[in-house]
Amino acid sequence: MRVYVPLTLSGLAAAHGAGEVGPGPLTAYAVTPGLREWYVSDDIEELEYAALNRAAAASLRMIAGNPDEVRRRVVVAVDVPDGAAVADPDQGLSTASLGEVRIAAALPLAKAAAVHVDADDAEKDVAAAAAALGAADLGDDDAQFTVDGAEDHELLWFGVQEIPQLIG
Repeated sequence: MRVYVPLTLSGLAAAHGAGEVGPGPLTAYAVTPGLREWYVSDDIEELEYAALNRAAAASLRMIAGNPDEVRRRVVVAVDVPDGAAVADPDQGLSTASLGEVRIAAALPLAKAAAVHVDADDAEKDVAAAAAALGAADLGDDDAQFTVDGAEDHELLWFGVQEIPQLIG
């Protein structure tokens, strides 16, 4: 099963230094039964893209919680054995936790399939989205529009061997 672990650039640097994403337990995103039902698609690529976007939104929340963090969302895609990622059955259809899974242990960075990161030109919109997140959560439509603006930026794909250049 492929999981998408939200991080920040400093979190990616720490993972690179440690050789693993962790420690566990970790929150990640994956194609869960709830995500399948919500997204109403059988196309695995579309479903994985939806899980990636859920992780990108979680990365934005991490950025919003740390004013010193670089304003670029980061998601690490890792293949884990079936059963290693567990969805909370009580939260399966909650829109707030769609695709969310828990992983008990740290994940070796060597098992990562890819790293997805915002381009430099997304920083302004990601910064605005991070600043607007609280108001958007309270129902402010203008703030939600600003948060959605970060989602207009596609995360770029990088190989694991490119992490030193990303964090350099």
